[in-house]
Amino acid sequence: MQRKTQDVREAVQDVLQELMGRNKNVYFIVSDTGNQFPGLETAFPDQFIDVGIAEQNMISVAAGMAYSGKIAFTSTLAEMTTMRVIEQIRLDCCYPVVNVNILGQGRGLAYGFLGPTHHAPEDIGMLRALPNMTVLLPADALEGKKMILAAAEYPGPTYIGLGRGADPVVYDTDYKFQIGKAVTLTEGKDVTLIAAGSMVVPTLDAAEILKKDGIRARVINMHTIKPLDHAAIIKAAKETGAIVTVEDHNVLTGLGSAVAEVVVENYLVPMKKIGIPDIYCAIGYFDELIAKYGMNAPNIAKATKKLLKKKP
Repeated sequence: MQRKTQDVREAVQDVLQELMGRNKNVYFIVSDTGNQFPGLETAFPDQFIDVGIAEQNMISVAAGMAYSGKIAFTSTLAEMTTMRVIEQIRLDCCYPVVNVNILGQGRGLAYGFLGPTHHAPEDIGMLRALPNMTVLLPADALEGKKMILAAAEYPGPTYIGLGRGADPVVYDTDYKFQIGKAVTLTEGKDVTLIAAGSMVVPTLDAAEILKKDGIRARVINMHTIKPLDHAAIIKAAKETGAIVTVEDHNVLTGLGSAVAEVVVENYLVPMKKIGIPDIYCAIGYFDELIAKYGMNAPNIAKATKKLLKKKP
């Protein structure tokens, strides 16, 4: 299915421009990646800080500003803003519970053609293990804007993992976004497909494939990985009897693992985790890689049909 696209970074810049314009306490700190948001530095030179190629300093500077009552947003590549600075996030942001909002550009396999050094398929697992950290993955540009606005007012540190640029549109109309409250995109009673971020669209397309075979799939956008919407998961398990998770992340420690923890402890049903194998991935474009690793719509539908054979 062909969908309209919108660059989530442009949407994020628009909403940050709005925030920074009306609140002089909102600051944007980057590590040599200001060119991704060119309008902000020009419009707000006093609220824009580029620390250079020093990601640890970026997080610590942002934390220091948050200590003094500012609202800090940071931005660089997802791989660099998580794995390179995990200690600063843990001790400077999470431990004191300060309002630092970390934008991870090109998370998962968004930068697939740049190879494993720029892939970020471990970010969610690393960050959801940190106390006081909120983890968000927007499905499209509109949801990204809503996350920025919500994060600015939400207590404590937040990670917002952004996609690959020309992001397919999921929401044609406005909706009320709430941190920790999953969104049901399609109803169904045979199986539940739970996805987040860049994998929401392939999952919706998989539901359409299943529909042609008489399988009615509920699709849930689990945009908040932490705090997770336990109620939506338990309800889906009880009403549909099977769950498939789909994520642009290592199959260990991410969305699938988080959902499985809820299922095992509350209402056990057959479940399948679809995501990146526990390997260093090949080099290639995003669509090529998700096909290679069984994460595109036809493969999601195929895996779902296989799982349904295990339903009582």
